[in-house]
Amino acid sequence: MKNNRNKKKKLRALLILFIVLAIIIMIFLFGSRKEKIRHERGADRTDQVTGKKADLPMKQVTLFFLSDTDGLLHPEEREIPESDLSGEARAVVEELIKGPQTGLMRIIPENTRVRQLFVTADGLAYVDLSRQVTEANFYGSSGEMAVVYSIVDSLAYNFKAIKKVSLLIEGNERETLGGHVDLSNPFQPDYSLIAR
Repeated sequence: MKNNRNKKKKLRALLILFIVLAIIIMIFLFGSRKEKIRHERGADRTDQVTGKKADLPMKQVTLFFLSDTDGLLHPEEREIPESDLSGEARAVVEELIKGPQTGLMRIIPENTRVRQLFVTADGLAYVDLSRQVTEANFYGSSGEMAVVYSIVDSLAYNFKAIKKVSLLIEGNERETLGGHVDLSNPFQPDYSLIAR
């Protein structure tokens, strides 16, 4: 009987030792892992070792801004970081919002934000802008048309996959931006508004 008790104590001690060892091994293997942090690719990323800005691949795009001399859209070259289609399209609209760098006119208010932008498989780009875009001084129907086609033509010209553009304001469809141009249907590019 005493021998049986000793065997049970030894077995219990071995079982406890095994459990403790298993816990230590699990802590060692899994507990010491640190979560890997993935850095988003951005235009301002710096190299950890050198402290210099990392060279990101850039893409040249053409933006269209209104000229007050002839009332047509004129091209202006910019560079944007390479990304997927929706990311690059968003960067184009954000550059349009920043305004021209030459003597052309700013037609989208600079406090406008791109809330969302995505492109469907059949080439329809949905551009969701903040309400500030409706506060632009449109100068009538031609000015409002210039805002719309500055966006539409810039997207379609730079991205062959974009066939049409639908403009949303604060996530909703609107009848017009400023009372003139019907926004209820998607827009196809109209390159006749671009200066030759």
